[in-house]
Amino acid sequence: MPDEMQDEPRVEFLCDPELDGLIPTPEKAIRFAPDWFKRLPHELGIPDEHGMPGMTAKACMPMTDAFSLGFIIPLPCDVLLRIPQDRMAIEMGWQPDFPFQPVSHHLPSQIGGPEPPFEAVMPLKFMNPWRIKVPDGYSVLFTHPLARLDLPFQCFSGFVDCDRFDTTVNFPFVWTGPVGDHVLPKGTPIAQVIPIRRDTLVKDSEARVSSEAELAEQAEAQQRKYHEESTYKRDWRVRK
Repeated sequence: MPDEMQDEPRVEFLCDPELDGLIPTPEKAIRFAPDWFKRLPHELGIPDEHGMPGMTAKACMPMTDAFSLGFIIPLPCDVLLRIPQDRMAIEMGWQPDFPFQPVSHHLPSQIGGPEPPFEAVMPLKFMNPWRIKVPDGYSVLFTHPLARLDLPFQCFSGFVDCDRFDTTVNFPFVWTGPVGDHVLPKGTPIAQVIPIRRDTLVKDSEARVSSEAELAEQAEAQQRKYHEESTYKRDWRVRK
């Protein structure tokens, strides 16, 4: 094996031995792209306002690349959530012989409730069975699965130095779906895991007026964006 392959950064997902083969494993995020996205054709079948073929989100490479970032942690088992009219006294259930509690409650005061925007919100928490090991110098962004507006919950984001944090990270969330009884199936994507090398983070910024040369660059790019097919994919995108 070439040395460069041996040195490639690697993420490891570790679970307790009793869970081996019982819970679904984390996988590359693109494997969890939503059904609504998979069903889309690339073209609308009508021209856009510039006379080019009208395209759907399926043809948007930045959206596909966001779906592909990092890994997804799936829900370890079926979970029943009973959401009452007040959206506060939420009941939860799962198979009685499951070896750990997959969901728990937070206190509303932990997110500032009942003050806006959490006037009637009961924060919950997915209990994650996977410890994430990353190389030295790496942190992990844990966030709601990107562009997954179809999911009936919204996870809070967190940035954890997993090269030093030697235990699991859980995922606080709020229910955004309707009231009633709902089953979240085993394997539902609950968090996207994006390893980031800390020394690559850009920390400085500047807001300023564009120069004449930069305006010309932007105008040329704008012209190509709307009048040439697949320009981004062909000329601007760096293959991941």
